[in-house]
Amino acid sequence: MTHELKKILTAFTIAKEQGKKAVLATVVALDGSSYRRPGVRMLILDSGETIGAVSGGCVEKEVIRQADSVFKTNIAKVMTYDGRYRLGCEGILYILIETFNPSTDFVTTFWSTIKNRTNFSVSSYYEKKDAKNLSYGSIFTFLDEKIAVSNSFTKNDELPIFNQNLEPCFRLLVVGAEHDAVQLTSYAALTGWEVTVCTIPNEEKQLSDFPGAEILQVTTPENLDVSAIDKQTAVVLMTHSYVKDLQYLLTLKNTNPVYLGLLGPATRREKLLNEFIEHYPEVTEEFLDVIHGPAGLNIGAETPQEISIAIVAEILTVIRKREPIQLKDKIGKIHN
Repeated sequence: MTHELKKILTAFTIAKEQGKKAVLATVVALDGSSYRRPGVRMLILDSGETIGAVSGGCVEKEVIRQADSVFKTNIAKVMTYDGRYRLGCEGILYILIETFNPSTDFVTTFWSTIKNRTNFSVSSYYEKKDAKNLSYGSIFTFLDEKIAVSNSFTKNDELPIFNQNLEPCFRLLVVGAEHDAVQLTSYAALTGWEVTVCTIPNEEKQLSDFPGAEILQVTTPENLDVSAIDKQTAVVLMTHSYVKDLQYLLTLKNTNPVYLGLLGPATRREKLLNEFIEHYPEVTEEFLDVIHGPAGLNIGAETPQEISIAIVAEILTVIRKREPIQLKDKIGKIHN
């Protein structure tokens, strides 16, 4: 959910420059089931604009209506939304609505935390009832620094607290410049991942050629910057060149991504890995275990868009540690 907060902070900064006020809505508790889980957020501007969502679209109109009193009084409130008779989700949502006016220090610290890829947490004070209270509100903790999102908040430690720990955004490194790399970049960015694209100099590509990408590395395989690759990073090699894929694979040999995808059939993968091992016989089993080739789930994908969906879906199964099945065959709840 870190990527949603990035969008909220970006929108808030623009709104503040335009003289607009903002209110933050957070799902802090849930009885039963719902479309989304506690911790989802939506920013509401006094101009009527919204950023993000707290459900599939059913609850938002009521949240916007309830936010009106917070705009007028600056007093936070909790609203309950019983979806058992309206959503078909058989759940009751408890949504904290509070003034969102973080300080300059908050904004600076937030973006520094994002850049440094460190964890942070949010503590939201609330009660499970429809009520207004100056002691309802949220505090962000960045390392040892605690900052509230509103200066009107008065902490009361006797209230229930919804605590949420947030990790850095998941990151995807796409190595390639063809049409399928553009599609994968777009789908990954829509998923909320931070996407870096790597191309070689003679391909003459620009960042704008890859909608959704945040960084473009133009470099030869041997000069690829791999310092940022960690267990929160997936890599997909899709250069459509056997030689280049081998060169990039050799550059990646001492990294530890959570996923490394290879395009092409299994025979190409075996040839590539055999030659890779000949060049680097010291390769660890741990590195080989994260290689997935052909990349993607077997969903019958044919077009670049469908292949992108298959790859994104497979990466999700890896990072969420799930065996892909149809939900109709799953026993028990969808969410653990």
